[in-house]
Amino acid sequence: MNLRDQGTSSVSKVGRTVILPSSFTGGARYMTQNYLDAMTLCKWFGYPDFFITITCNPKWHEVTRFLKDTTLKSEDRPDILCRLFKIKLDSMLKDLKDKAVLGKVQAEHVDPFISAEIPDKNEDRELYNLVSELMIHGPCGAHNPTCPCMFDNKCSKSFPKNFREATSVDSQGYSLYRRRDSGQFVQKGDIQLDNRSVVPYNKYLIKRYQAHINVEWCNQASSIKYLFKYINKGPDRATVYFSKNDTQADVEQPVVDEIKQFYDCRYLSASEAAWRIFGYDVHYRMPSVTRLPFHLPGQQHVVYGADDDLDNVLEKVESVSSSMFTAWMKCNQKYANACKLSYVEFPTEFVWHALPRRWEPRKSGFFIGRIHPVSPAAGEAYFLRILLNKVKGPRSFEEIRTVNGRLQPSFRDACYSIGLLEDDQEYIEAIEEASHSSLGHGVRMLFATMLSTDSLSRPEHVWINTWKWLSDDILYNQRRLLKSPELSLTEDQIKNLTLFEIEKILLRNNSRLRRYKTMPFPDAEYISIASNSLIHEELSTIKTS
Repeated sequence: MNLRDQGTSSVSKVGRTVILPSSFTGGARYMTQNYLDAMTLCKWFGYPDFFITITCNPKWHEVTRFLKDTTLKSEDRPDILCRLFKIKLDSMLKDLKDKAVLGKVQAEHVDPFISAEIPDKNEDRELYNLVSELMIHGPCGAHNPTCPCMFDNKCSKSFPKNFREATSVDSQGYSLYRRRDSGQFVQKGDIQLDNRSVVPYNKYLIKRYQAHINVEWCNQASSIKYLFKYINKGPDRATVYFSKNDTQADVEQPVVDEIKQFYDCRYLSASEAAWRIFGYDVHYRMPSVTRLPFHLPGQQHVVYGADDDLDNVLEKVESVSSSMFTAWMKCNQKYANACKLSYVEFPTEFVWHALPRRWEPRKSGFFIGRIHPVSPAAGEAYFLRILLNKVKGPRSFEEIRTVNGRLQPSFRDACYSIGLLEDDQEYIEAIEEASHSSLGHGVRMLFATMLSTDSLSRPEHVWINTWKWLSDDILYNQRRLLKSPELSLTEDQIKNLTLFEIEKILLRNNSRLRRYKTMPFPDAEYISIASNSLIHEELSTIKTS
């Protein structure tokens, strides 16, 4: 019997979440994965050199010729605009890669996006909402004076002193201008255009494709963030939820539904609808990026439904025992050249076959790898990820945490032995400095902040070196609380009371000491003894006698 269908409140909705997976085009996780792929290209090839924007032109002669004998306008045929824009975009990419219009292309990241701007009655804005952003990794900068951003060996975006002479001498047609009003202008009909109207451009591309094409030298990672954090941020919107003010304790909690949130208040333009119907790619890159999963020993993921047959689930357990990560270590045992590559470098020489679940030497193509990101709060998984970027050719989990022939007790200790983690000395000095001007509570607040933000590589090391400063007022507070000026506490009792105070600070911030496995935890017995004046008096009598 389905209790949910009966409308009873016995099925709680607390903690239930409906998510949009990374496979859903346009979702938050999808954008995050593509952003990380783009940053992987930057890690491999360096920052992109060119930031190219091509915008759809509704007056392309192909469109006007097709609609010549009809009463239709360009905005009436978004399918034609999408198809033509895709053709010209592919042609421009071919020119950039095969003809090397801007130099040899090492890598590219293309983001054709559709703006969600509502058409104005007086303007055909929707005609211009087909835009593609390209990130090109190639030769640029001061070492390449012929690139489209260089003029007189400088990157400039302003009219040269002799504009007509400069443009005629420039056989390549390359010039880039600074948007600053210097008083110079050119006359275009009845309009005077100064430097503020000039955008970076390439003459060859503009003449060939008859569209708004900006070619800008970026050489920084913020341009990639622009693609995924600004253009694809979605429409500006606010969601307001009204609910009945019910004082009953068993009132149902709303389910966090990312799918519903995605659809709420979303405007879908005709051009975007046509682009999706045709199945055109929204993001693509060259070379391709292989996403590499990993896991701690014995923690492979098994996905199954509540109604799945038990035998089928057990078969899945056996199949995932040879994951992509564990198969990499097995491959290191089989191939000698595999031992020369780290996990992130492995896809450059080997290819993963999902059906037999094994790595094979790559015969063609070029791929680069990316390890899934992990928060420092994940503990050992975070330190394992750090090692996978450095360690080459391990054949087991034990070899991953072996440093100079010595097996380390944990992945974190292995990172520290290699020198991948700092010794936290700057945090120890910060706590010492704070103890000179702050009371014990303020110092403990600082230490709790360091813990909750995962700033410490070895929190237990910082604790051992700073506990005396952290417990500065503990004895004084206990004497005042128990009204016993002669009260004395052992070192262990002071430590436990200090940890108890730190625990209370962490609890107020939705954390606790047990989250940090290497940190000591306050003993409840010591806390109870330290808070009982009668026990203290009895213990003091015993010591005196």
